[in-house]
Amino acid sequence: MSEFRLPVRVYIEDTDAGGIVYYVNYLKYMERARSEWLRAQGITQRELFEAGIQLVVHKLECRYAKPARLDDALEVSAEIRSHGRARLQFGQVVSCRGEPLCEARVDIACIDATRLKPVPWPPALAAALAQPSAQSQD
Repeated sequence: MSEFRLPVRVYIEDTDAGGIVYYVNYLKYMERARSEWLRAQGITQRELFEAGIQLVVHKLECRYAKPARLDDALEVSAEIRSHGRARLQFGQVVSCRGEPLCEARVDIACIDATRLKPVPWPPALAAALAQPSAQSQD
């Protein structure tokens, strides 16, 4: 599975009083990229909710290198590094003009929305993860 990229513009609402992106907004940009990656696989969050499934962040490691500023045109990547029966790990980078600003490793779990317990991927997502370029580690 190849790296997914999402363009994002920095708006005033994303910044602090100095015009620098507030740190938590990088996580929001990454969430959007993962949601759009899912949509690119032909699956929406709404469909998963209706099926009683949620994708939740289980673990997150993030490193901030440089700040983004008001009006910057950013690119947010999402690439699957590994996956198992009910989990996957994304490598994500927020960059500006090719320079990494923030890098993260995000572990996602697939859970039953009622019981809040891990469940296997729904068939459509399992098929997307089965693509030859998606790495598997059970």
